[in-house]
Formats: sequence, C-alpha cells, structure tokens
Amino acid sequence: MRLPLLAALSLCLAAPALAQTPAPTPRQPTISVTGTGEAELKPDFATIVVMVETEGDAVPKVVAANKKSSDEAIARIEALGVKKDDVRTQNFQVFETPIRTDKNGNEIKVPKFTAQHRLRIKISNLDEVGRIAGEILSGSNMLFQSVSFGLNRQEEGGDAARRAAVKDARRQAELYAEAAGVTLGKLLEIRDGSAQPYAAEFNDGVRMRAMAKAAPAEAPIVPPATLRYLSNVQMVWEVAERP
Repeated sequence: MRLPLLAALSLCLAAPALAQTPAPTPRQPTISVTGTGEAELKPDFATIVVMVETEGDAVPKVVAANKKSSDEAIARIEALGVKKDDVRTQNFQVFETPIRTDKNGNEIKVPKFTAQHRLRIKISNLDEVGRIAGEILSGSNMLFQSVSFGLNRQEEGGDAARRAAVKDARRQAELYAEAAGVTLGKLLEIRDGSAQPYAAEFNDGVRMRAMAKAAPAEAPIVPPATLRYLSNVQMVWEVAERP
C-alpha cells in the first residue's frame, strides 16, 4: 500500500527535527547543610508573676473583693520600689469554685465562686529580685507563682544566634567541599530556622503558698549569668570544580 505524497513528505520533514532535540542538561551538583548557632547574653530584667485569689457566693461580691485585695497587693508591690508602670495584669478570671473534699473523701462546703487576678511585675534591678520575692511571700493576699528572666531587646539574642548558625553552615560546607576535592560556588538558598531563647524560670506556686506563713526576708533566687539563644539555618551552595 502506497502512502499519499503529502504524508510521506511530512514524515521526511519530521525526522530531522526529532534528531535535533537537545539532550537534557546535567543537574548542577550542590552542597546542602544545616548550621546551628547559639549566643549567650546577660539578662537585664526579671518578671515575677503573682496571683491574688478571692472567693465568694456571688459574682459581684467576689469581683469587688478581688479588686480590693488586688489594689492592696499593688500598693504593697509599689512600696517595695517597683514602678507603677512595671505592674501589669496578665490574666483575670472568675469561675465556679471546684468541689473540695477532706482526707476521708467527704465534700467540703466552699464559696460558690472564685476570682483570680494574675499580676506581672517587671524588675530591672536583678539584685533586688530575691528581696522583693521574699517580701511578696510574706504577704497574705498574694501567691507567688513564677519568676523568669529576659532581655529588653529580645531580637539581639536571636540575631546573634542566627549569625553563629550561618557561620557554622559555611564552615560545614567548606569542609565537605575540601574533602570532596571541589570548591563552593554560588549560594543558591537560605532557609531560616528558629531562634529560641532558653527561658530560665522558677515556677512552684503550690510550695510557695505553703511557705508564705514563714517566708524568709529574702527568697533564694539567683539570676542566671546569661540567657542562651539557639538558632538553625539551612543553606545550599553550587559545587564548582577546582581551577
């Protein structure tokens, strides 16, 4: 069977075009590494969290009682040398008082509602943390909950850790390139990881409640010498042949 002339010509013209299709370009080799870094900076403030708790049989009454007790607590905190602007509400809530039982499992009658007011106290003089915490513990209307330490400019710690992570990533990449007999080429990709501070925090409100009646003049709180920041980064370089 003979092909029509037009079809035969089409096949002849297509053959050279297929033969001229370029071969796939070889994939450029790369080096991909994950760098880690850390930085340690001296903290410049402490945060103490205390709670003022009141109970009552009606919501308006328990809220009013909590406000009165909170105002007294704030006045006492300010009398210790803390600035008014450094005392802030962290949380306020009113809820039905949970059921309580004695050691024999018998239910104890309790006020119907509980109000809790959490206060955050910022202390810029770290040498005063123990004294202020001790004074708070000696009060009857405040429950010491936690103390933590931080930096006013948190980004400084994270940035220092990121720089260290990039330096570590380049070190690793150069090491791999040297061992493989090649050199690093163009930087292709940077993927930011996380930069997290290590939070130094003491949190033991229940035990502190038990200590309140016999609180020391100064609580044994020792600020950390430094705060540690951790970071990681992923970086990719092209691989180049050595000249």
